[in-house]
This record gives sequence, structure tokens and C-alpha cells, in this order.
Amino acid sequence: MISAPLHLAGERLALDPAGVLFWPARKLLAVSDLHLEKGSHFAARGRFVPPYDTRETLARLTPLLRRYAPRHLVFLGDSFHDAAGAARLPPTERATLRQLLEGREVTWVLGNHDPLPPEALPGEAVEELRLGPLVFRHQGIPGNGAGFELSGHFHPKASMATRCGAVTRPCFMTDARRILLPAFGAYTGGLAITEAPVAALFPRGGRAFLLGKERLFSLAVGPMKHLAAALSRTPVEPTSPA
Repeated sequence: MISAPLHLAGERLALDPAGVLFWPARKLLAVSDLHLEKGSHFAARGRFVPPYDTRETLARLTPLLRRYAPRHLVFLGDSFHDAAGAARLPPTERATLRQLLEGREVTWVLGNHDPLPPEALPGEAVEELRLGPLVFRHQGIPGNGAGFELSGHFHPKASMATRCGAVTRPCFMTDARRILLPAFGAYTGGLAITEAPVAALFPRGGRAFLLGKERLFSLAVGPMKHLAAALSRTPVEPTSPA
């Protein structure tokens, strides 16, 4: 896989086509919105989907940890689909996750789906994490007062024209002050970057990096001030295949 180098606040970062971000100077890997145990959450409510989302998500994460060998692993919120998700982990998946976390500094940024620290798992739970010039939080804050920000929550996706028609993929969305990460979980949907909540973070536009199998596809995004102004009081949630 070919990662895309990106600079934010003078720090060199790398965007990976799998949807994670690596900060080489800190040996830090950031991943957002795993939504582990989403399948069991729906099953308890009578909506039956294949109960393999946690297994598949951890299987995708494993080779990335092998490739980057991070000392610090930062989960950018909604790591579990609900506050009790960690307690519902099947024994095999729990053992796998603990093995992946072993020997690393782990930070769980709390999200709207998982507002409590995960039960019986290593790591520190925080509302947001500040390291050097960068701040890691679950949901981005519009405006320059947010600092140099890395966030998730919105599961961004974008469309790109090709010879075979438009292709829509999860993406990173970036500008000079922030990076919005795509959702990593197997059962996560997406919210178009042209929707008002995302546009509010990027009113002047920026650049989207669509996830491909082996590389990222860069797309310039024009100003979205007119879309940001349409933001209503009703929150827009990412659409979900479940």
C-alpha cells in the first residue's frame, strides 16, 4: 500500500489507504469509529445481521499494527457501538484485541456511542488528547479555535468521476487546520463531505483522499460555505448498511 504524506502544524503525517493515520515522529497510529459489536447491538433489538463485524474489523487492524508497529495507539471515539459493547466482546475477539493492545500506550478518545471507558481493557480514556501542536477528538469543532485537529465521527465519503462513472468511497477530508478520518469499522456507513455537518468543518473547501485498494485518490474540494450555512439544529448521522 502507498500512503500519502501530509503536513499539519509542521508535523509530517501519513494517510494510509486502509483508513488510518500514522505520525512517524511519535510512532502513533490513529484509527476512528470502529463501532465494535454493532452486530450484537442490533441483534439485541431484533435486527439480525451477521455477527462478525468485530472479528472482521480486528482482522483489518492486525496487519496495520504489524506494518507500522506503533508505540501509541489512539482510538478516535465510537470504538464500540454502545457503552456496553466492550462487555459483550466474545472471548476470542476479546483475547485478540488485548493481544493487539499489549505493549502499547493506548488512548481511548470517548465518542457519542461510547461515552464511558471500555470495560476491562488496557488504556486511558479521555475526552480529547493533546500532543504537541495536535489535538485528537471525536467530533470536530468548526472554526479556527479548534486548534490543529484530528477527528472522526462523521464517517466521510466522497465521489469522484471516472471513465466508468462516479465512484463513491470513504475518504479523509483535510485542509490546513484539520484532518477528518474515515470510519474503520466493518459495519459503518458514510456521510457525504457535501453534507452540512462536514461542510461546516471545511467551509473553504480542502482536499479529499478517497480510499483505494492500494493507494489514495486525491480530489480537490471547492469552498462549501453555502453548504455549511445550511446546517440545521437537527444532527445528520452517517447512513449505515445495517
